[in-house]
Amino acid sequence: MSRILVTGADGEIGRAVSDHLVASGHQVTALSLAFSGDHPADRQITGDATSRADVEEAMRDADAVAHFAAIPHPSLGTPYDVFRVNTSATFNVLTRAAEAGVRRAVIASSINAIGYPNNPHDTFPPAFPLDAETPPDIADAYSLSKLADEATARYAHRRYGIDVVALRFPLVKWPHVLQEVADEVRADPARMAREGWAYLTMSDAVRAIERALRADVAGAVVVPLSARDTLLDVPTAELLRRYAPGARPPARISGREALVDLTTARTVLGFEPRESIHDGTATPYPALVRSDR
Repeated sequence: MSRILVTGADGEIGRAVSDHLVASGHQVTALSLAFSGDHPADRQITGDATSRADVEEAMRDADAVAHFAAIPHPSLGTPYDVFRVNTSATFNVLTRAAEAGVRRAVIASSINAIGYPNNPHDTFPPAFPLDAETPPDIADAYSLSKLADEATARYAHRRYGIDVVALRFPLVKWPHVLQEVADEVRADPARMAREGWAYLTMSDAVRAIERALRADVAGAVVVPLSARDTLLDVPTAELLRRYAPGARPPARISGREALVDLTTARTVLGFEPRESIHDGTATPYPALVRSDR
């Protein structure tokens, strides 16, 4: 791969992965509705991922695509707009990529594709750990859009032969933000019970994306992701006992072990999460590192 198109390139993950790809020697085309400041990409296009013309222009000379353009939460638009924008963007990007001869795409799915985290009803996953086979229970437009995006990935492969990796991201933030969220959730652990208190540091998320771009993958593959532990510094078995008593627990669980099954990440991508916010291994936000010097 020499040139990689990153959509949603001005978002948190889009900027982080663009920085990493450029530092790794790749050329990057950045597509975003707007750019809030300097961007590392050598080619920047202000445009809409739902626009055929904008994406065709952005796709020029691309060897692979990392697609993150989306409305990232159900509260950030009407249900119609959230579903329309997210699904239209993914369909458009994968179709234009395939027509341009691109052979690999990575798209941002979400742990919300199972529907439980934002479900307005009192519903829980039937069992932990969460995996690609967890039966969905969806009652919000964002979660529906992410499940639909995974179906679009299968369609694109079946129709055009493009290989697509859909990464089911949990909460992804830089460590200082994750610590703030953990402090808030500690006061009410039930609020993240339905997603298994899952998180992933930004640097590990970027590593997973790079692995997905390079891995020997054929077809359309859904890959659940998580850190190796939970967001809270409480034994996982205790969290399940207190806040998810109706869900079947893993056959074996120890310490603060994660409740997302990482088997596919390990076997298909060769990805193993390296970082935890609990032991000092998490890579800090670069600006904070610079400011400390």
